[in-house]
Amino acid sequence: MSETNLPRRQLAKNLLGLAATGTLFGLAAPAALAAPQLQPIKPRPLQPGDTVGLVSPSAATADALDFQLVQQAMQALGFKVKNGNFIANRRGHLAGTDAERAADLNAMFADREVKAVICLRGGSGAARILPLLDYALIAANPKPLLGYSDITALHCALQAKTGLISFHGPNGADGWPAFNVQQFQQLFFAKTLPLYQNQAEIKDELVPRNSQTLTIRSGIAEGRLVGGNLTVLTALSGTPYFPDCRDKILFIEDIAEAPYRIDRMLSTLALNGTLQHIKGLVFGECTDCEPENGYGNLTLDQILQDYVLPLKIPAYRGAMIGHLKRQFILPVGAKVRLDAGAGTLQLLEPVFAG
Repeated sequence: MSETNLPRRQLAKNLLGLAATGTLFGLAAPAALAAPQLQPIKPRPLQPGDTVGLVSPSAATADALDFQLVQQAMQALGFKVKNGNFIANRRGHLAGTDAERAADLNAMFADREVKAVICLRGGSGAARILPLLDYALIAANPKPLLGYSDITALHCALQAKTGLISFHGPNGADGWPAFNVQQFQQLFFAKTLPLYQNQAEIKDELVPRNSQTLTIRSGIAEGRLVGGNLTVLTALSGTPYFPDCRDKILFIEDIAEAPYRIDRMLSTLALNGTLQHIKGLVFGECTDCEPENGYGNLTLDQILQDYVLPLKIPAYRGAMIGHLKRQFILPVGAKVRLDAGAGTLQLLEPVFAG
């Protein structure tokens, strides 16, 4: 008998049973969340004088000056630089074909001379190369990978397929203000366990607005970091490259997305069960995410409250994560403590092997 032919009373009982077991409206653990959790793999440490590999797994770089600037920036940080074979290629908006971009990334992990992999820029297209990456090779040669925005696809895939700790932070062609340089040196060279707390730029303001965080729900939680760009993360939902989010601290950010689109993406993460399994949430900057039609839209605050408050987990927004000149460098996959009332993340463990 089809469900549509069931007596109404029996159909109602079935629906109530689904609700009671948490399988109605996507509350059951989806396959991506129910997969075995991988043990973290820590990359080998990085030292001044090492060689870093430069790759472009996403969009093409049209300005030759970007290549010059990233070379100089990496050298100023104390590194030698090796470019990927296809880094300057272009196919439409992409930095070469899928095979070329994947080959560069695989080659950098295979190259014993290269000690870290730096992504030139974000944009779009990194998800296209995920099936072409050699995850066994990457796991056997653990190295730091640095980047953000579209590079979220790589962070997610590395977590889902290897457990390798990678680093969500400035792309190579970004500006490297003193704040970012200090973050990099403390994490990679001094190997400290940083407290991630917003720092105000010195301006002629009694109370600087740009350094503020806003508590959504106070509390403290510990777990491993997972996340990145919300659009990219949500697009991977339901694929083998979506990370295990059970008992994790989820951090998300975005750019140029109207609030209704943020609502749609958070709805996806709620319906597939992701949000119901996290222990805490940090919403970074949503740059240029203004309502398109004024009061006809929910505000970002209303949307976050709608999805976060029912979870009864610690959460705050406004962290220096995302499309910002000054931004945190976060070790994806590392254990942290979130204090939503204070608006801080504290790294709790060394993130390098040895």
